[in-house]
Amino acid sequence: MGLNARRLTLGAMALLALVCAAAAIDGVFLARQTRWNEVIASGTFPADDRRAPPQVMFARARALAAGGADAAREDAALRLYRSLEGDSPLGQAARFNSANLLMRQAIAVQGGGEPGKAIALIELAKEGYRNVLRVDPQHWDARYNLERAQRLLADPEELDAAPPEVQRNAERAATTMRGYSPGLP
Repeated sequence: MGLNARRLTLGAMALLALVCAAAAIDGVFLARQTRWNEVIASGTFPADDRRAPPQVMFARARALAAGGADAAREDAALRLYRSLEGDSPLGQAARFNSANLLMRQAIAVQGGGEPGKAIALIELAKEGYRNVLRVDPQHWDARYNLERAQRLLADPEELDAAPPEVQRNAERAATTMRGYSPGLP
């Protein structure tokens, strides 16, 4: 066997070893993703597993929010959603879902004995919808929900949008001032 054939064989073996290593790494990655997908599908989320990917934490927050009108579960879901807001596509969905959760809480409080407590929740929800729209102005669900929140509680500047009423018999300063010359000859 010649020197060139030996180099060619060694090169092919090195390339084969590199491909096998890449396949093994992909296999480990695929097995890990499959395990997390099974966790999401089963709904048995780990208790505060810091190693969980953001998608698992999002699914956990969604399951907590859908669990009913339990205040502790809803607060836990809001905390999880807020921890995910930094991730751009998933963070956008987390902002939208947290605003929806705040609106549900506001509607429940408003229908209860103390409707004044709903004001803060509605304002927080409106801010959440606005944050979603700042990133994606074409997010129609956020637009619709923001409009519904505006109907529940209009912004203060919208209430003050009417022009102030002018008094008809008010004096005009330029005509009543003594010694004032507007510059006419």
